Amino acid sequence: MKKFSSNGNTVAIYTSAQGSEQRLSKSGTATLQPGHKLVEVENSIFVDPDKRYQSVLGIGGAITDSSAEVFAKLDSARQAEFLKAYYDKENGIGYSLARTTIHSSDFSSASYTYIEEGDKTLSTFSIDHDRKARIPLIKQAIAAAGGKLTLFASPWSAPAFMKTTNNMLKGGALLPEYNEAWAKYFTKFIAAYEKEGIPIWGITVQNEPMATQTWESMLYTAEEERDFLKNHLGPAMHKAGYADKKIVVWDHNRDMMAYRARVIFDDPEAAKYAWGMGFHWYETWAGFEPMYRNVAAVAEAYPDKPLLLTEATVEKFDASRYQYWPNAERYGSAMINDLNNGAVGWTDWNILLDETGGPNHVGNLCFAPIHADTNTGELIYTPSYYYIGHFSKFIRPNARRVGAASSRSTLLATSFLNEDNKLATVVMNPTDKEIAYNYYVGSDSAQVKIPAHAIQTLVH
Repeated sequence: MKKFSSNGNTVAIYTSAQGSEQRLSKSGTATLQPGHKLVEVENSIFVDPDKRYQSVLGIGGAITDSSAEVFAKLDSARQAEFLKAYYDKENGIGYSLARTTIHSSDFSSASYTYIEEGDKTLSTFSIDHDRKARIPLIKQAIAAAGGKLTLFASPWSAPAFMKTTNNMLKGGALLPEYNEAWAKYFTKFIAAYEKEGIPIWGITVQNEPMATQTWESMLYTAEEERDFLKNHLGPAMHKAGYADKKIVVWDHNRDMMAYRARVIFDDPEAAKYAWGMGFHWYETWAGFEPMYRNVAAVAEAYPDKPLLLTEATVEKFDASRYQYWPNAERYGSAMINDLNNGAVGWTDWNILLDETGGPNHVGNLCFAPIHADTNTGELIYTPSYYYIGHFSKFIRPNARRVGAASSRSTLLATSFLNEDNKLATVVMNPTDKEIAYNYYVGSDSAQVKIPAHAIQTLVH
């Protein structure tokens, strides 16, 4: 393990702050000096670069039908600006991870599948629908990211005829007689996308398997997901030559992830097919505090099964709140806590939505980090875009999380050592006051100030 030396390092400080023009702006520098002499300041961030934890898969967002449909309405200059803003490492925020859907979700203009209804043999399978908008956007995103973008795909529902309810919407379960056909559907999706030149890194078994939604949704108990994985999906993937593709289980909120992990990962036949577990942040919808401790509990119990935040968004769109700073702080707090509790990556939901928070065929309108006003062609950057960027721009794939702790609860922090031996430490101040803090790296230190309601990334 290569030792990290900080003595004499000049630290570049990038800041985004409410009530200022600072948005991922280089706001100053500090020089690390030997010793811990800055005792007059109570707040301190302690970083230990020699304590190494999980490696980063990536940070990014979902390329949905809705995002692609809105993108297609932009003129070429705005499209180029948008792609640079998300995927360019130097001039944007360097997204390196993406999610997409297996046929429709609520963030599509209508429900659809890749087969004709009732086609039990999948002989009519075609991704022609996706060639209109989604596939072109994914290809451009890959190019903008430098030719590589880790992409995984999730289904919201099997076709209606395969379900107990004969309806893609409002829950229902997979009929047992369609286990094999539905498992094969995943492999046909991968084959079709890869034929288009779009590599698929992995799949999740089912988006939100415990939620009956008004939109596309399908239910699995923990035991049903385990059995579908080990008896059908896992074998089908191997048979199709996709043993190297990652299969992610759960793909739902933090609240019940520990039980799902135990049921699936304690079964050796199921566990051998499962790369790890995906989770969302929506347990907060009922007013509960985010359950970060559950992420840590699963990471500690199953250290060989990586954990990945697969979806997060600010619900209940309201155009008057485009610049509502607490939305960004929700991202900053969640990303710091999820990463510190063992997550290997973080995937936001839609990368782009329109001025209504859609399109969404059931009216489930949400925020995105960037919105487009399709009447004017304008791109609207929300504070959430910049907060996510404080992580995605500076914490690159294969970075290792290192020890980071705060002396006071007023500051949140996480720290990562990149492959190029650059240390990136994210510090967030959610309070109403500017805070001076000691930045300790090993045996060296500097003093830094962070504005009220701000986030910083310290790079050296």
